[in-house]
Amino acid sequence: MMKFRFRRQGNDPQREKIKQELFAFNKTVEHGFPHQPSSLAFDPRLQIMAIGTKSGAVKIYGAPGVEFTGLHKDTAAVTQIQFLPAQGRLLSLLDDNSIHLWELVGGAPREVAAVSCPCSTSRVTVLLLLGSCDLLCVGTEGGGVHFLDLPRLSLRENQSLLQDQVIQSLPDDYRCGKSLGPVESLQEHPQQPGVILIGYSRGLVVLWDLSTRHVDHVFLGKQQLESLVWERSGKSFVSSHNDGGYSVWAVTSGNPYTQQPVSSTIPYGKTDWWRLWVDCCIDGAPMLLYSGGMPRASYGDRHCLTVQQDKEHVTLDFTSRVIDFFTIHSVEREQEFDEPSAVVVLLDEELVVVDLHTPGWPTLPTPYLAPLHSSAITCSCHVSSVPPKLWDRVLQAGRAQRQSWPICGGKNLAPSAKQQELLLTGHEDGTVRFWDASGVALTPIYKLSTAGVFHTDCDPVGCFDPYSDDPRLGIQKITLCKYSNKLVVAGTAGQVLILALSDERSDHQVEVSVVDLLQDREGFTWKGHGRLDPRARPGPFPPGFQPQLLVQCMPPASVTAVTLHAEWHLVAFGTSHGFGLFDYQRRSAVLARCTLHPNDSLAMEGPLSRVKSLKKSLRQSFRRIRKSRVSGKKRPVQEANAALAEQEDVAPVQRRIEPRSADDSLSGVVRCLCFADTFLRDGTHHGPTLWAGTNSGSVYAYALEVPGVGSGPGRGGDSVEALLGKEIQLMHRAPVVWICVLDGRGRPLPEPYEASRDLAAAPDMSTAHSVLIASEEQLKVFSLPKVSAKTKFKLTAHEGCRVRRVALVALSSAVQEDYSEHTLVCLTNLGDMHLFNVPALRPQVRYDCIRKEDISGIASCVFTKTGQGFYLISPSEYERFSLSAKVITEPLCSLQLDRPLEHASASPAYPLILSLTQLSREGFMRVPSALHGNGPEPPPPLSFCCRWNLRNSIGCWGNDTVEQLTG
Repeated sequence: MMKFRFRRQGNDPQREKIKQELFAFNKTVEHGFPHQPSSLAFDPRLQIMAIGTKSGAVKIYGAPGVEFTGLHKDTAAVTQIQFLPAQGRLLSLLDDNSIHLWELVGGAPREVAAVSCPCSTSRVTVLLLLGSCDLLCVGTEGGGVHFLDLPRLSLRENQSLLQDQVIQSLPDDYRCGKSLGPVESLQEHPQQPGVILIGYSRGLVVLWDLSTRHVDHVFLGKQQLESLVWERSGKSFVSSHNDGGYSVWAVTSGNPYTQQPVSSTIPYGKTDWWRLWVDCCIDGAPMLLYSGGMPRASYGDRHCLTVQQDKEHVTLDFTSRVIDFFTIHSVEREQEFDEPSAVVVLLDEELVVVDLHTPGWPTLPTPYLAPLHSSAITCSCHVSSVPPKLWDRVLQAGRAQRQSWPICGGKNLAPSAKQQELLLTGHEDGTVRFWDASGVALTPIYKLSTAGVFHTDCDPVGCFDPYSDDPRLGIQKITLCKYSNKLVVAGTAGQVLILALSDERSDHQVEVSVVDLLQDREGFTWKGHGRLDPRARPGPFPPGFQPQLLVQCMPPASVTAVTLHAEWHLVAFGTSHGFGLFDYQRRSAVLARCTLHPNDSLAMEGPLSRVKSLKKSLRQSFRRIRKSRVSGKKRPVQEANAALAEQEDVAPVQRRIEPRSADDSLSGVVRCLCFADTFLRDGTHHGPTLWAGTNSGSVYAYALEVPGVGSGPGRGGDSVEALLGKEIQLMHRAPVVWICVLDGRGRPLPEPYEASRDLAAAPDMSTAHSVLIASEEQLKVFSLPKVSAKTKFKLTAHEGCRVRRVALVALSSAVQEDYSEHTLVCLTNLGDMHLFNVPALRPQVRYDCIRKEDISGIASCVFTKTGQGFYLISPSEYERFSLSAKVITEPLCSLQLDRPLEHASASPAYPLILSLTQLSREGFMRVPSALHGNGPEPPPPLSFCCRWNLRNSIGCWGNDTVEQLTG
């Protein structure tokens, strides 16, 4: 036997140049709803919104496609955010008691100043930005109010308002020797700049004139205060209290003390309670909005928002906690009323926008920030280059509402997508959601529910529903044929649904076929959950994808693999027990193959079983260790190149693979399935084939007789038949995670209908084909039909590395318009990406993509055919990335500011947390003025365009220049 050695080849300058034009790794944009939001702000002039999170992120959103992201250096929750209106600046307060000033410099939020109050007795409780935008009022837990100059965040010496000064202005009978408590609310007078309403926890409210440093008026409240809000004219204000009531106070001249409010209201009695009162506005008739509003005695602590207007009293009951909200209204001060058009509510798990102009106050669909995790995501599938007709029909089925989105700041400058892309997500509650993934904004367009096919207790609920009534409904695999509009959805209880797209509502009964994968094998008893019961009567199905056929696998184990060939009308599916092939046009089962090993005890327990014991786990672990040290007998069907694998030298970048035990539990799990029109019986006649790979390293290849398909001599029957053609056993027995057949030029075969409809180049059938098999530990190319090994690559130099995701993508050159390459992408359990050329399997580049500790992120990764990808960075967010130097989907937007953009010398790039050394009397750190510099006169106001790179957390100018925009 010849001995092969891997030789280190010198760098080819020409090849290195091509690689730079083809490959580039970038994390581009985050899709979905921010994980653990903690604060909310809105700039009514720029029409942009900011959301702070518990991890220290600040995310800014405007019109769809206008997005900016900043990240504090320390992982601390953002408890408050305030915009400096129309300036592109905002302030953030963290729970570590630090205040930060951000500004959009070069299109990215950059922190330019920070102060900290390290004294634990002076914890910051509330911020107020005065209308002049040059002074920040800071209320503390100790009852003091301090004043910081902007933008330097420097403390005004000797101008702090302390509790002692306020107490001196109070009547003797009100003092009672007690402190006033923390500052709960600060509100500037709407008509008199510099006059501030200060509310203390104990109930006292004072009107403070900043210019004269004098208490103008005292409101002697006695109920514990929650919040304050001015009536627009400034003649009265509203206070809310912890007993669930609110009071209206008149601001009059003359008597400096007000003992009682004008009115006090407790809508549901003293047992009721509201968490927070935020807004009061006038819209012809008084309109009051506050969080809470359900009787606590009857409903407990509900997640509610209440809107009151005249006799209208509407309480919105949400499925997660209300964090904050704001109204979208006119900013023209000359108008008599605010005229709110919508209210935006930030919840723990979603963003809800209520349209106040439409009768009934319906919610508006969100073009971004949609809760991906409304039910837990269990799988995903990406469809590129969606045909226009299918796209329009899916949109129509979704009945997307066409109301304009009220948050419309900035301008999306990204070019229109050249092709439409769909991201399909399967969920635990049995739904499949369709998302427009063509651009920066991931927009929901259609929702399909499979629960209607079965008898369940599941009823449609609110948008966010973290719990499924029946976990058997969970979606495990999805595949869509974009040319025939056929969709296959497979679930946790062995259900495989074949659906077709229809523009009309239909009432019909779904036909059911049962496929027994055990094939009456003795000695196996299913101990897992039962199958879902299909409805016995016709059910109503709305326009969209409607179920035509239900194929039920028995035992009803979770479906682990599925593939569809719509041109042949075939669907293949696999579970932990075996795989089956079904002809959905003729409604008949073609093949059922059991892959169970006698020791596959866990395969009989099901994914929802809880019977696995510690004793059993230890026994299996010791068995694996023992078997790995002793070479067992070879199976009858061995790998074709076994001798080559045993004798070859291992290159420095690779490692030897320890063979796994054939007795490992779940060895019969089917991991991947693949259809291909190729040469399996001989080198002359090609025809349909089915390939299946299992957890034990076995690959089964079946030759299919499909009427009217293939070049071989058919049997002339009307039914599809399957005959086992090859069986491959990888020596190391690592799970087979991916199989792909390559044509004579080493290119992947086209998708169904692409070649027959001239939508893609026909495959090369004149020379021998090959099959690429990827296991968890190595990549291997075999020639067909002899199935002899051509080349391989063993991953990797790091012990414990396993291949988790594999895809074959087409990467186009960023320089040469007509040049592209097919590249094999492997994601390992260490979170790194390895790229290889095909079919030679020569390594090209390697990127660190996902943290190796992020198991869910690695497991959720899905690739697109153009070299992009998605993975979950939280239960509610996808991170989008690109491996292509040409195809990148990232924010490109502009924002018109009222402030001038400083030159670089006048606006230095500060570190995220400045080194602050000057400590004030109240324990505040301030920025030394020398850090700010005195640069040249700034240029006139202009808008800027932004390309935002999340991976490097920096903003850069398009083409490295500031582009002045008109209009």
